[in-house]
Amino acid sequence: MPPCGWRCVDIANARLNTSRQLRNYQLSIHMGGVRLTLAISIAAIWAKVWPIAVAVLFFGFLILSHELGHFSMAKLFKIRVNEFAIGMGPKLFGFGKKETKYVLRALPFGGSVLMEGEEEATEDPRSFLAQKAWKRFLVLFAGAFVNLMCGLLIMAIILSMQAGVYSKTVHGFAEGAPSRVSGLMEGDKITKINGKTVFSSIDVFFLLSRDADGTVDLEVRRGGAKTKLKVRFSMEENTTGNASIQQDFGLFVEKIQPLNVIKYAVLESVSVARMVWLSLLDMATGKFRLSDMSGPIGVVTIISDQAKEAQQSAQEGGEAFKEALLNFLFLLALISINIGVMNLLPIPALDGGRLLFLIVEMIFRKPIPKKFEAWVHGIGLLLLLLFMLVISFSDIVSLVQGKR
Repeated sequence: MPPCGWRCVDIANARLNTSRQLRNYQLSIHMGGVRLTLAISIAAIWAKVWPIAVAVLFFGFLILSHELGHFSMAKLFKIRVNEFAIGMGPKLFGFGKKETKYVLRALPFGGSVLMEGEEEATEDPRSFLAQKAWKRFLVLFAGAFVNLMCGLLIMAIILSMQAGVYSKTVHGFAEGAPSRVSGLMEGDKITKINGKTVFSSIDVFFLLSRDADGTVDLEVRRGGAKTKLKVRFSMEENTTGNASIQQDFGLFVEKIQPLNVIKYAVLESVSVARMVWLSLLDMATGKFRLSDMSGPIGVVTIISDQAKEAQQSAQEGGEAFKEALLNFLFLLALISINIGVMNLLPIPALDGGRLLFLIVEMIFRKPIPKKFEAWVHGIGLLLLLLFMLVISFSDIVSLVQGKR
Protein backbone atom coordinates (compact mmCIF):
# COMPACT_ATOMS: atom_id res chain seq x y z
CA MET A 1 0.00 0.00 0.00
CA PRO A 2 1.55 3.33 -1.01
CA PRO A 3 2.45 5.66 1.77
CA CYS A 4 -0.32 8.11 2.59
CA GLY A 5 0.86 11.69 2.65
CA TRP A 6 -0.92 14.78 3.82
CA ARG A 7 -3.29 14.64 0.84
CA CYS A 8 -4.68 11.23 1.81
CA VAL A 9 -5.22 12.41 5.39
CA ASP A 10 -6.98 15.56 4.13
CA ILE A 11 -9.31 13.56 1.91
CA ALA A 12 -10.05 11.13 4.74
CA ASN A 13 -10.84 14.02 7.11
CA ALA A 14 -13.02 15.66 4.47
CA ARG A 15 -14.98 12.45 3.99
CA LEU A 16 -15.30 12.05 7.74
CA ASN A 17 -16.58 15.62 8.15
CA THR A 18 -19.00 15.18 5.26
CA SER A 19 -20.27 11.95 6.75
CA ARG A 20 -20.81 13.66 10.13
CA GLN A 21 -22.63 16.56 8.47
CA LEU A 22 -24.89 14.14 6.60
CA ARG A 23 -25.59 12.19 9.78
CA ASN A 24 -26.31 15.43 11.65
CA TYR A 25 -28.57 16.59 8.82
CA GLN A 26 -30.40 13.26 8.76
CA LEU A 27 -30.71 13.37 12.55
CA SER A 28 -32.12 16.91 12.33
CA ILE A 29 -34.65 15.85 9.70
CA HIS A 30 -35.56 12.77 11.70
CA MET A 31 -36.01 14.77 14.90
CA GLY A 32 -38.03 17.34 13.01
CA GLY A 33 -40.28 14.55 11.77
CA VAL A 34 -40.70 13.31 15.32
CA ARG A 35 -41.65 16.78 16.51
CA LEU A 36 -44.09 17.19 13.63
CA THR A 37 -45.63 13.75 14.20
CA LEU A 38 -45.85 14.45 17.92
CA ALA A 39 -47.57 17.79 17.28
CA ILE A 40 -50.04 16.13 14.90
CA SER A 41 -50.70 13.34 17.41
CA ILE A 42 -51.32 15.82 20.25
CA ALA A 43 -53.68 17.82 18.03
CA ALA A 44 -55.52 14.64 17.02
CA ILE A 45 -55.81 13.50 20.64
CA TRP A 46 -56.97 16.96 21.75
CA ALA A 47 -59.61 17.00 19.01
CA LYS A 48 -60.98 13.77 20.50
CA VAL A 49 -60.54 14.72 24.15
CA TRP A 50 -61.87 18.29 24.39
CA PRO A 51 -65.51 17.51 23.41
CA ILE A 52 -65.55 14.71 26.01
CA ALA A 53 -64.00 17.08 28.58
CA VAL A 54 -66.68 19.68 27.82
CA ALA A 55 -69.39 17.02 28.13
CA VAL A 56 -68.04 15.77 31.47
CA LEU A 57 -67.81 19.35 32.78
CA PHE A 58 -71.39 20.19 31.80
CA PHE A 59 -72.70 16.87 33.08
CA GLY A 60 -70.73 17.48 36.27
CA PHE A 61 -72.24 20.96 36.52
CA LEU A 62 -75.76 19.51 36.39
CA ILE A 63 -74.86 17.00 39.10
CA LEU A 64 -73.21 19.74 41.16
CA SER A 65 -76.30 21.95 40.91
CA HIS A 66 -78.47 19.02 42.07
CA GLU A 67 -76.31 18.32 45.10
CA LEU A 68 -76.02 22.03 45.89
CA GLY A 69 -79.80 22.11 46.12
CA HIS A 70 -79.76 19.47 48.86
CA PHE A 71 -76.72 21.03 50.53
CA SER A 72 -78.03 24.61 50.57
CA MET A 73 -81.42 23.63 51.97
CA ALA A 74 -79.76 21.48 54.65
CA LYS A 75 -77.50 24.35 55.66
CA LEU A 76 -80.48 26.73 55.67
CA PHE A 77 -82.18 24.49 58.26
CA LYS A 78 -78.86 24.11 60.16
CA ILE A 79 -78.72 20.36 59.55
CA ARG A 80 -75.25 18.90 60.08
CA VAL A 81 -73.70 17.85 56.74
CA ASN A 82 -70.81 15.43 57.14
CA GLU A 83 -69.73 15.20 53.50
CA PHE A 84 -70.43 16.94 50.19
CA ALA A 85 -69.15 14.72 47.35
CA ILE A 86 -69.11 15.05 43.57
CA GLY A 87 -68.59 11.83 41.64
CA MET A 88 -68.69 8.21 42.69
CA GLY A 89 -66.12 5.56 43.52
CA PRO A 90 -62.64 6.09 45.01
CA LYS A 91 -61.78 9.42 46.61
CA LEU A 92 -59.37 11.58 44.59
CA PHE A 93 -58.95 14.37 47.11
CA GLY A 94 -60.88 16.30 49.72
CA PHE A 95 -60.65 19.28 52.01
CA GLY A 96 -62.46 20.86 54.93
CA LYS A 97 -61.52 20.83 58.61
CA LYS A 98 -64.89 21.83 60.06
CA GLU A 99 -68.01 19.67 60.23
CA THR A 100 -68.32 19.24 56.42
CA LYS A 101 -65.74 17.52 54.23
CA TYR A 102 -65.76 18.35 50.51
CA VAL A 103 -64.72 15.41 48.34
CA LEU A 104 -64.08 14.77 44.64
CA ARG A 105 -64.39 11.12 43.57
CA ALA A 106 -62.99 9.33 40.54
CA LEU A 107 -66.12 8.63 38.47
CA PRO A 108 -67.79 11.86 37.24
CA PHE A 109 -71.31 10.43 37.50
CA GLY A 110 -73.44 11.20 40.51
CA GLY A 111 -72.77 12.83 43.85
CA SER A 112 -73.95 12.81 47.43
CA VAL A 113 -74.71 14.98 50.44
CA LEU A 114 -74.25 12.88 53.56
CA MET A 115 -76.14 14.35 56.52
CA GLU A 116 -75.82 13.35 60.15
CA GLY A 117 -78.42 10.75 61.12
CA GLU A 118 -79.73 10.43 57.58
CA GLU A 119 -79.98 6.65 57.74
CA GLU A 120 -80.32 6.06 61.49
CA ALA A 121 -81.34 8.11 64.51
CA THR A 122 -78.65 9.84 66.57
CA GLU A 123 -78.68 12.02 69.66
CA ASP A 124 -77.54 15.05 67.66
CA PRO A 125 -80.39 17.64 67.56
CA ARG A 126 -79.02 18.83 64.21
CA SER A 127 -79.33 15.42 62.57
CA PHE A 128 -81.51 14.92 59.51
CA LEU A 129 -83.99 12.57 61.18
CA ALA A 130 -84.38 14.97 64.12
CA GLN A 131 -85.95 17.58 61.81
CA LYS A 132 -89.65 18.02 61.17
CA ALA A 133 -91.07 16.14 58.20
CA TRP A 134 -91.66 19.27 56.09
CA LYS A 135 -88.03 20.34 56.49
CA ARG A 136 -86.79 16.91 55.42
CA PHE A 137 -89.20 17.04 52.48
CA LEU A 138 -87.77 20.38 51.28
CA VAL A 139 -84.18 19.15 51.66
CA LEU A 140 -84.90 16.09 49.52
CA PHE A 141 -86.98 18.05 47.00
CA ALA A 142 -84.42 20.84 46.58
CA GLY A 143 -82.01 18.83 44.38
CA ALA A 144 -84.56 18.06 41.67
CA PHE A 145 -86.01 21.57 41.98
CA VAL A 146 -82.64 23.16 41.20
CA ASN A 147 -82.23 20.92 38.13
CA LEU A 148 -85.67 21.95 36.89
CA MET A 149 -84.81 25.62 37.46
CA CYS A 150 -81.50 25.19 35.61
CA GLY A 151 -83.41 23.73 32.68
CA LEU A 152 -85.86 26.63 32.81
CA LEU A 153 -82.99 29.15 32.85
CA ILE A 154 -81.29 27.51 29.86
CA MET A 155 -84.63 27.54 28.02
CA ALA A 156 -84.94 31.27 28.72
CA ILE A 157 -81.39 31.83 27.40
CA ILE A 158 -82.24 29.90 24.22
CA LEU A 159 -85.40 31.94 23.64
CA SER A 160 -83.60 35.24 24.28
CA MET A 161 -81.13 34.30 21.50
CA GLN A 162 -83.94 33.72 18.99
CA ALA A 163 -85.92 36.23 17.00
CA GLY A 164 -89.05 34.12 17.25
CA VAL A 165 -90.56 30.96 18.69
CA TYR A 166 -92.87 28.38 17.12
CA SER A 167 -96.43 28.68 18.38
CA LYS A 168 -99.20 26.04 18.39
CA THR A 169 -101.02 27.70 15.47
CA VAL A 170 -101.04 25.99 12.06
CA HIS A 171 -99.38 28.07 9.35
CA GLY A 172 -99.10 26.62 5.86
CA PHE A 173 -99.22 23.06 4.44
CA ALA A 174 -97.05 20.94 2.24
CA GLU A 175 -98.42 20.30 -1.24
CA GLY A 176 -101.14 17.66 -1.13
CA ALA A 177 -100.97 17.44 2.69
CA PRO A 178 -103.24 14.63 3.99
CA SER A 179 -103.85 16.60 7.21
CA ARG A 180 -105.38 19.44 5.21
CA VAL A 181 -107.59 17.01 3.30
CA SER A 182 -108.69 15.59 6.69
CA GLY A 183 -110.01 18.98 7.80
CA LEU A 184 -107.09 20.76 9.52
CA MET A 185 -107.07 24.45 8.53
CA GLU A 186 -104.57 27.26 8.58
CA GLY A 187 -105.05 29.35 11.72
CA ASP A 188 -106.16 26.38 13.84
CA LYS A 189 -104.58 26.54 17.29
CA ILE A 190 -103.79 22.97 18.41
CA THR A 191 -104.85 22.42 22.02
CA LYS A 192 -104.82 18.62 22.34
CA ILE A 193 -103.24 15.67 20.51
CA ASN A 194 -104.66 12.22 21.21
CA GLY A 195 -106.22 13.56 24.41
CA LYS A 196 -103.02 15.15 25.76
CA THR A 197 -102.82 18.90 26.32
CA VAL A 198 -100.45 20.82 24.06
CA PHE A 199 -98.43 23.41 26.00
CA SER A 200 -95.94 24.39 23.30
CA SER A 201 -94.69 23.51 19.83
CA ILE A 202 -92.46 20.84 21.44
CA ASP A 203 -95.64 18.93 22.30
CA VAL A 204 -96.84 19.17 18.71
CA PHE A 205 -93.66 17.59 17.33
CA PHE A 206 -93.29 15.00 20.10
CA LEU A 207 -96.91 13.86 20.48
CA LEU A 208 -97.28 13.44 16.72
CA SER A 209 -94.06 11.39 16.65
CA ARG A 210 -95.53 8.99 19.26
CA ASP A 211 -98.54 8.10 17.12
CA ALA A 212 -98.32 4.63 15.63
CA ASP A 213 -100.99 4.48 12.92
CA GLY A 214 -101.03 7.96 11.36
CA THR A 215 -104.59 8.75 12.46
CA VAL A 216 -104.58 11.42 15.17
CA ASP A 217 -107.34 12.87 17.33
CA LEU A 218 -106.82 16.62 17.37
CA GLU A 219 -108.59 19.29 19.36
CA VAL A 220 -108.12 22.77 17.93
CA ARG A 221 -109.40 26.23 18.70
CA ARG A 222 -110.97 27.66 15.56
CA GLY A 223 -112.68 31.04 15.59
CA GLY A 224 -112.89 31.04 19.39
CA ALA A 225 -114.58 27.62 19.57
CA LYS A 226 -113.14 24.16 20.23
CA THR A 227 -113.29 21.75 17.31
CA LYS A 228 -112.44 18.05 17.37
CA LEU A 229 -110.87 16.47 14.29
CA LYS A 230 -109.64 13.05 13.24
CA VAL A 231 -106.64 13.86 11.08
CA ARG A 232 -104.68 11.49 8.86
CA PHE A 233 -100.96 11.81 8.14
CA SER A 234 -98.51 10.01 5.89
CA MET A 235 -96.08 7.65 7.64
CA GLU A 236 -92.37 7.34 6.95
CA GLU A 237 -89.54 5.24 8.37
CA ASN A 238 -87.37 7.06 10.91
CA THR A 239 -83.74 6.54 11.93
CA THR A 240 -84.63 3.73 14.36
CA GLY A 241 -86.37 1.74 11.65
CA ASN A 242 -89.86 2.45 12.98
CA ALA A 243 -92.63 4.23 11.09
CA SER A 244 -93.57 7.70 12.30
CA ILE A 245 -95.81 10.54 11.19
CA GLN A 246 -94.60 12.85 8.47
CA GLN A 247 -95.66 16.30 9.70
CA ASP A 248 -97.04 18.08 6.66
CA PHE A 249 -97.93 21.47 8.14
CA GLY A 250 -95.97 24.38 9.53
CA LEU A 251 -96.44 26.43 12.68
CA PHE A 252 -96.75 30.17 13.00
CA VAL A 253 -93.67 31.88 14.44
CA GLU A 254 -94.34 34.45 17.17
CA LYS A 255 -91.90 37.27 17.75
CA ILE A 256 -89.92 36.97 20.96
CA GLN A 257 -90.21 39.92 23.35
CA PRO A 258 -88.56 40.37 26.76
CA LEU A 259 -91.90 40.02 28.55
CA ASN A 260 -92.83 36.65 27.04
CA VAL A 261 -89.42 34.93 27.28
CA ILE A 262 -90.26 33.55 30.72
CA LYS A 263 -93.76 32.55 29.59
CA TYR A 264 -92.46 30.44 26.72
CA ALA A 265 -89.53 29.16 28.79
CA VAL A 266 -92.00 27.80 31.37
CA LEU A 267 -94.29 26.29 28.72
CA GLU A 268 -91.44 24.59 26.86
CA SER A 269 -89.91 23.34 30.13
CA VAL A 270 -93.26 21.79 31.06
CA SER A 271 -93.38 20.17 27.61
CA VAL A 272 -89.87 18.73 28.04
CA ALA A 273 -90.67 17.44 31.56
CA ARG A 274 -93.73 15.62 30.26
CA MET A 275 -91.73 14.37 27.28
CA VAL A 276 -89.34 12.68 29.73
CA TRP A 277 -92.26 11.11 31.60
CA LEU A 278 -93.98 9.87 28.43
CA SER A 279 -90.69 8.48 27.13
CA LEU A 280 -90.37 6.46 30.34
CA LEU A 281 -93.89 5.09 29.79
CA ASP A 282 -92.98 4.20 26.22
CA MET A 283 -89.92 2.39 27.53
CA ALA A 284 -91.95 0.50 30.11
CA THR A 285 -94.49 -0.59 27.47
CA GLY A 286 -91.75 -1.83 25.14
CA LYS A 287 -92.11 0.88 22.52
CA PHE A 288 -88.40 1.68 22.84
CA ARG A 289 -85.62 -0.88 22.71
CA LEU A 290 -82.73 -1.00 25.19
CA SER A 291 -80.40 0.32 22.49
CA ASP A 292 -82.59 3.44 22.19
CA MET A 293 -81.79 4.41 25.78
CA SER A 294 -78.70 6.24 27.03
CA GLY A 295 -76.94 6.07 30.38
CA PRO A 296 -74.19 8.41 31.64
CA ILE A 297 -71.71 7.20 28.98
CA GLY A 298 -74.24 7.70 26.21
CA VAL A 299 -75.22 11.13 27.54
CA VAL A 300 -71.58 12.26 27.67
CA THR A 301 -71.12 10.98 24.09
CA ILE A 302 -74.18 12.87 22.85
CA ILE A 303 -73.08 16.11 24.57
CA SER A 304 -69.54 15.76 23.18
CA ASP A 305 -70.93 15.22 19.66
CA GLN A 306 -73.02 18.39 19.99
CA ALA A 307 -70.01 20.32 21.31
CA LYS A 308 -67.93 19.12 18.37
CA GLU A 309 -70.68 20.12 15.94
CA ALA A 310 -70.84 23.59 17.51
CA GLN A 311 -67.04 23.95 17.20
CA GLN A 312 -67.11 22.90 13.55
CA SER A 313 -69.99 25.29 12.86
CA ALA A 314 -68.00 28.10 14.51
CA GLN A 315 -65.57 27.87 11.59
CA GLU A 316 -68.45 28.52 9.19
CA GLY A 317 -69.77 31.31 11.42
CA GLY A 318 -73.14 33.04 11.16
CA GLU A 319 -76.37 31.08 11.37
CA ALA A 320 -74.71 27.64 11.25
CA PHE A 321 -72.86 28.28 14.51
CA LYS A 322 -75.89 29.86 16.16
CA GLU A 323 -78.08 26.89 15.26
CA ALA A 324 -75.48 24.40 16.55
CA LEU A 325 -75.11 26.39 19.78
CA LEU A 326 -78.88 26.48 20.30
CA ASN A 327 -79.06 22.71 19.73
CA PHE A 328 -76.29 22.23 22.29
CA LEU A 329 -78.05 24.42 24.85
CA PHE A 330 -81.37 22.67 24.25
CA LEU A 331 -79.68 19.32 24.88
CA LEU A 332 -78.35 20.62 28.20
CA ALA A 333 -81.81 21.91 29.16
CA LEU A 334 -83.30 18.54 28.22
CA ILE A 335 -80.75 16.64 30.36
CA SER A 336 -81.16 19.02 33.31
CA ILE A 337 -84.95 18.67 33.28
CA ASN A 338 -84.54 14.93 32.73
CA ILE A 339 -82.40 14.64 35.89
CA GLY A 340 -84.98 16.66 37.83
CA VAL A 341 -87.93 14.56 36.66
CA MET A 342 -86.12 11.24 37.13
CA ASN A 343 -85.17 12.10 40.71
CA LEU A 344 -88.79 12.89 41.56
CA LEU A 345 -90.09 9.51 40.38
CA PRO A 346 -91.32 7.37 43.32
CA ILE A 347 -88.51 4.85 42.85
CA PRO A 348 -86.72 3.46 45.93
CA ALA A 349 -83.21 4.91 46.46
CA LEU A 350 -84.07 8.03 44.44
CA ASP A 351 -85.23 11.29 46.00
CA GLY A 352 -88.76 10.59 44.79
CA GLY A 353 -88.89 7.27 46.64
CA ARG A 354 -87.75 8.91 49.86
CA LEU A 355 -90.25 11.74 49.34
CA LEU A 356 -93.01 9.13 49.02
CA PHE A 357 -92.14 7.72 52.45
CA LEU A 358 -92.18 11.25 53.86
CA ILE A 359 -95.59 11.98 52.33
CA VAL A 360 -96.97 8.80 53.97
CA GLU A 361 -95.41 9.93 57.26
CA MET A 362 -97.01 13.39 56.99
CA ILE A 363 -100.42 11.93 56.13
CA PHE A 364 -100.52 9.37 58.96
CA ARG A 365 -98.39 11.47 61.35
CA LYS A 366 -96.26 8.46 62.05
CA PRO A 367 -92.86 7.62 60.51
CA ILE A 368 -92.41 4.35 58.66
CA PRO A 369 -89.98 2.03 60.50
CA LYS A 370 -86.47 3.08 59.42
CA LYS A 371 -85.28 -0.50 59.15
CA PHE A 372 -88.03 -1.28 56.62
CA GLU A 373 -87.33 1.92 54.68
CA ALA A 374 -83.59 1.13 54.64
CA TRP A 375 -84.30 -2.32 53.21
CA VAL A 376 -86.55 -0.89 50.50
CA HIS A 377 -84.01 1.76 49.48
CA GLY A 378 -81.18 -0.78 49.65
CA ILE A 379 -82.95 -3.16 47.26
CA GLY A 380 -83.91 -0.22 45.05
CA LEU A 381 -80.31 0.99 44.92
CA LEU A 382 -79.09 -2.49 44.00
CA LEU A 383 -81.62 -2.75 41.17
CA LEU A 384 -80.82 0.78 40.02
CA LEU A 385 -77.08 0.06 39.90
CA LEU A 386 -77.76 -3.15 37.99
CA PHE A 387 -79.94 -1.24 35.53
CA MET A 388 -77.23 1.43 35.11
CA LEU A 389 -74.67 -1.32 34.49
CA VAL A 390 -76.84 -2.81 31.73
CA ILE A 391 -77.42 0.62 30.16
CA SER A 392 -73.71 1.48 30.37
CA PHE A 393 -72.85 -1.83 28.68
CA SER A 394 -75.37 -0.98 25.95
CA ASP A 395 -73.74 2.46 25.56
CA ILE A 396 -70.30 0.88 25.18
CA VAL A 397 -71.58 -1.63 22.60
CA SER A 398 -73.21 1.20 20.66
CA LEU A 399 -69.96 3.19 20.75
CA VAL A 400 -67.94 0.22 19.50
CA GLN A 401 -70.45 -0.37 16.72
CA GLY A 402 -70.38 3.32 15.82
CA LYS A 403 -74.05 3.93 16.55
CA ARG A 404 -73.26 6.79 18.97
